[in-house]
Amino acid sequence: MTGTGATAGGGPTQDDGWSRLPVGRREHRQDAVLALVLAGALAVTVTLYSAMGLYDDPAAWWVCALMVVANAGPLAFRRRFPMTVAVVAALAFAATQLLHVPEGLFTNFTLFIALYTVGAWCSDRIRAEAVRWVVIVGMFAWVFLAIVFRWSVPSALPDDGDSVIPPFVASSLLTIVINLVYFGAAWYSGNRAWAAAVAKHELGQRTAELAAERERSAAQAVALDRVRIARELHDVVAHHVSLMGVQAGAARRVLDHDPAQAAASLGVVEDSARTAVEELRRMLGTLREPGADAETTPAAAPSTEGLTRLPELARAATDAGHDTGFSVVGDERPVPPTVAAVTYRIAQEAVTNVLKHAGPDARADLRLRYLPDAVELEVTDTGAGVRASRPPGGSGLGHVGMRERVAAVGGRIEIGPRDRGGYLVRAWLPTR
Repeated sequence: MTGTGATAGGGPTQDDGWSRLPVGRREHRQDAVLALVLAGALAVTVTLYSAMGLYDDPAAWWVCALMVVANAGPLAFRRRFPMTVAVVAALAFAATQLLHVPEGLFTNFTLFIALYTVGAWCSDRIRAEAVRWVVIVGMFAWVFLAIVFRWSVPSALPDDGDSVIPPFVASSLLTIVINLVYFGAAWYSGNRAWAAAVAKHELGQRTAELAAERERSAAQAVALDRVRIARELHDVVAHHVSLMGVQAGAARRVLDHDPAQAAASLGVVEDSARTAVEELRRMLGTLREPGADAETTPAAAPSTEGLTRLPELARAATDAGHDTGFSVVGDERPVPPTVAAVTYRIAQEAVTNVLKHAGPDARADLRLRYLPDAVELEVTDTGAGVRASRPPGGSGLGHVGMRERVAAVGGRIEIGPRDRGGYLVRAWLPTR
């Protein structure tokens, strides 16, 4: 079926690209079986009605056989060409009566099924309604003509007797009511079947969309976990390995003429390795806990955990050969654990970049400010400046990680060279 139009009572139209037709071979076999069963039933009732003498001048046997086929046969194609079958069934129904074929039972079934099929299976709802209206209006026109014809022949009218309602009036009203119920039921049942099919289709679509959304969400969750793990590994490994590399190089250079300094440098390497292993173990343990976040502490209450380690970070950078100062501006107070962890990680990454890129004579300053509704971390150095932003052969993952962490807590960050030389990392992190 082709065409356009809105669905009566709601639901998809043919413009939406959805249709119940065509159906498969199984449904076509069912329709063929239905047609054969009704043909057999029609043959039996025609025989019985003939024996009863329904008509004084019944149609010839071959006409009866032809009408049996005309009424039942089209139903074998009802889900291939539903509108055509409805029109043919209506014409066969009328021809059966006009030709005096003795049948008054199963022809009603064939017409009902044909009308129902149009309502239940046609996606072109405008044409479906038009075809059904044409058939129903035609049938009622025939009924009214038959009533008028009976009234126009006085000899065909029964005797009124003592009835309150004249028999011919009662018979006419009963005929109209029966036809209203009959065609109304065919119309309603067809529309209800269509609405049920539309609801099932939409439910299937929503189910498929939800399944696809679950798959996307699962993929996004995996991707976010990978990014989070990569960020944590970068922060933990890069800092301590950079510190170890600087101290190991220093130890190598002074090993011959200053063994004590070499031993101190190797001690720093040992401490950094031990700290790195400890942090990795803690991070892996956190990742194994369902619903845990490696960036937060288990406690739900505000904490300064992370912020208290900033002086230690500055001392480690100083021990590595870069004089690093640390200062606090404002009154210290507890901050949310996520903010504390993010602050420490940003400071750690910034100090790592100083060790790696600022140059051997660079000095760094680490400053923590407590603002009314936020904390501000500032890390500056007097080193190579713009070269620190993306060294040759570097990946730039550290800057990406810092920006991701700040965005996760709703803050903002500034990263870049300073006008008077050196490099600046400034992060503003809300605490409310």
